[in-house]
Amino acid sequence: MNNSFWTVVGFTVANKVKGKAFLITTLIIALVICIGANLPYLIDKFSGESEPTKIGYLDNGSNGGTDADIIAMLQSYLAGQKEPELEIVAIADAGSADANESALKQAIIDEKIEGYMEFAKSDSSSFPAVTFKSEELMDMSTTQSLSAALQSVKMETVLKDSNMTAEQKKLLFEPVEIDSVQISTIEGAGSIGQGKSKSEQAMDMGLVYVILTLLFMAIMITGQLIASEITAEKSSRVMEVLITSVSPLKGMFGKIFGMFLVGLAQIIIFVAVMVGSLLLPHNADMMSELNINLADIDPLLVIYAVIFYLAGYFLYATMFAAVGSIVSRTEDLGQALMPITMLSFAGYYICLFGGIANPNAMFVKVTSYIPFFSPYVMLVRLGLEDPPLWQVWASILILLVTIGIVGWFAAKIYRVGVLMYGKRPSLKELRKAMRAYKV
Repeated sequence: MNNSFWTVVGFTVANKVKGKAFLITTLIIALVICIGANLPYLIDKFSGESEPTKIGYLDNGSNGGTDADIIAMLQSYLAGQKEPELEIVAIADAGSADANESALKQAIIDEKIEGYMEFAKSDSSSFPAVTFKSEELMDMSTTQSLSAALQSVKMETVLKDSNMTAEQKKLLFEPVEIDSVQISTIEGAGSIGQGKSKSEQAMDMGLVYVILTLLFMAIMITGQLIASEITAEKSSRVMEVLITSVSPLKGMFGKIFGMFLVGLAQIIIFVAVMVGSLLLPHNADMMSELNINLADIDPLLVIYAVIFYLAGYFLYATMFAAVGSIVSRTEDLGQALMPITMLSFAGYYICLFGGIANPNAMFVKVTSYIPFFSPYVMLVRLGLEDPPLWQVWASILILLVTIGIVGWFAAKIYRVGVLMYGKRPSLKELRKAMRAYKV
């Protein structure tokens, strides 16, 4: 390629990067990413969710002692937790049922408690029925924590008279550890490898989610920019000068590559902001709790992710450029781009609602060979299972051949479309004009 290609690339990059819209959009998205990465910490700071939820109960010893025993065991259970989610608060007996109800509600108003428990005799069990009352609608988090604590207390109550030793009770309550290891049933033919631990599988899945989202964003945002840029240049008649000095292939791919560099610069900024935010000291504990270790990411999966990302981007970018070249008015662009947009949506949603849940499904395997979907779907298969090497490279080969064919047609459409003004040309007019030009 001679200097004309790089001239187009440089013009496209400079024209877009110098624009206020690009700078403002990049800054806003980077700010949103920074806030999102630090959102758990911000919520923790401003809402006080790190403190245990205070649950009240009526301190009434006249109920026979069963409730008092349960409260004592519940407090002992919570005291044994490293970071208890609940705190039991006693509310003094006011002397009557109505007065007690008012006292408990007043404690919520005074923010001494966030809800309270009531005990009643159960018809089917010696353990009392428990009712939790709170102002919040469907307070599922507190209810689940309270249910888990009471379940442990109930188990302890049942086992109290069983003559079991403390060591036996400890073994009974100890959770069963299950270590998940990914394997391949095809010896020596896998594409990614086997024997991955649960942590490595989690990091692979996280990488797949990130690449899928980045590819979808690149196609939807950068692709739209390519089409709108071409349409805007066409409507201003700049294209008449450009097309006479640069071949259609160089002009179209120079613009596509230029937009790719712009999008890549944005992605680098966003990733740097995300990683920088996650490495802040207040996020270190969260990273440790979630067992996030970037060293567990499979480097081979990263290589495949880059291949499918680049291939998917250039496939859709050439189609966006071709469609943008045949539209004369920017207000008609959205409707013209709808079929390509729906193709990208389809590939993304196949992964979200099918591929991630069941990567071995026949529908997922078939779509991993369809070039408009394979950048999404095959990447999911690589991250969640271990497809044979020949399947992966067959998908890549089909995708590259399709890019070549689509690129050739797109260049011809681009050469013809950018010189057609007024109404959108019909398929017959477009086909006739394409025959007159050689790429």
